[in-house]
Amino acid sequence: MVLAAVIFWIFAFIIVWAMAGYQTALKILAKMFGKNRPAKDYYDLPTVTVMIVAHNEEKVIRAKLENVIDNDYPADKIDYIVASDFSTDATEEIVKSFMDSHPELSIRLHRAVEHKGKTNAQNEAQKLARGEILVMTDANAMFERNAITELAACFRSPDIAYVTGRLTYRNTDNEVAGAEAVYWEGDLNQREAESDIWTITAGNGAIYACRNELYVDFEPIKCHDSQMPRYYGLKGYRAVYNPEAVAYEKAGEVIEDEFKRKIRMNRGILQTLAESLPCLNCFRHGWFSFFYFGHRTCRNLLWFSHAAVYISSLFLTMKSVFFRFVFIGQTLFYLLALLALRTKTKNKLLKMMGYYTMTVAAQWVGVYNCLTGRSKAVWDKAETTR
Repeated sequence: MVLAAVIFWIFAFIIVWAMAGYQTALKILAKMFGKNRPAKDYYDLPTVTVMIVAHNEEKVIRAKLENVIDNDYPADKIDYIVASDFSTDATEEIVKSFMDSHPELSIRLHRAVEHKGKTNAQNEAQKLARGEILVMTDANAMFERNAITELAACFRSPDIAYVTGRLTYRNTDNEVAGAEAVYWEGDLNQREAESDIWTITAGNGAIYACRNELYVDFEPIKCHDSQMPRYYGLKGYRAVYNPEAVAYEKAGEVIEDEFKRKIRMNRGILQTLAESLPCLNCFRHGWFSFFYFGHRTCRNLLWFSHAAVYISSLFLTMKSVFFRFVFIGQTLFYLLALLALRTKTKNKLLKMMGYYTMTVAAQWVGVYNCLTGRSKAVWDKAETTR
């Protein structure tokens, strides 16, 4: 029973710290130490290559190209690459037609040699990039006109290797998308505080940039969102968040799409947990270790933590009224969350309970896929996000 109590309190702490404690601590720390917001240089801007990654994006690729070329960046300092991950629809034909109709612009199309997903297509296309800064984005994410300038202006200091912008969801009137937007807003608040103190621990695939000379080829199964900030943080560089660089995107409008997206996000969750150990050496990495533990490690352990807390509290129910209460409370929480997922409830609290439980379930599927070799670098996109 002593072991069960130890397990309960350790993993209960991880859950509480991941979902509430860390955010509260960040707010306090940001007021005390949040004085490192990067200075921007709008006058001596670096050369930029904008890379759009696409796989069967015929529905949105023309609109994306029209959006991304409508920018306020100096025309002599910018070029564009569309990295097609083995598109089999009309994506590449649309890009070629767009290139023909805009001969004044430097736009290149690269078809990936191998169909291995987004990261592999980026690895291949990066070899063609001429810009000092790589701005990378998804085909369904639309930029504000000054977004590229805002990203590039943050690279004034040589210790900044990575900059991510602010993704805003356009369809928050939808129930599922609205739940994701609430979750996402909290995440962005954490990134802003981390960035103001020192460095962020995760980026965003819709809008981000890195120094071309510091780009590394990550394994296709890995994504830049999680890998780049971690890699640069361990190397002593800063990865920062600029809320003035804004992109717009649709979140999944049906729970099935969001569930698939969350599973995809957790396709390498076990490997990520194993690789997080060096990040937790606070004597070497300082603030980064604190941020990584709260924002990444604890969150990536939610799947195991919830199971550990539930099972350990079950064993302890005979020893304490408190643990009986906790066990019954968890059971009710999961039943209500399941009810919320199976019905179209209007109750905001129930919707958030259902959404949270779905994200934890997606982690379990990600773990299962890792253990059974089902994790893959390629996937089908969620149609409701287009």
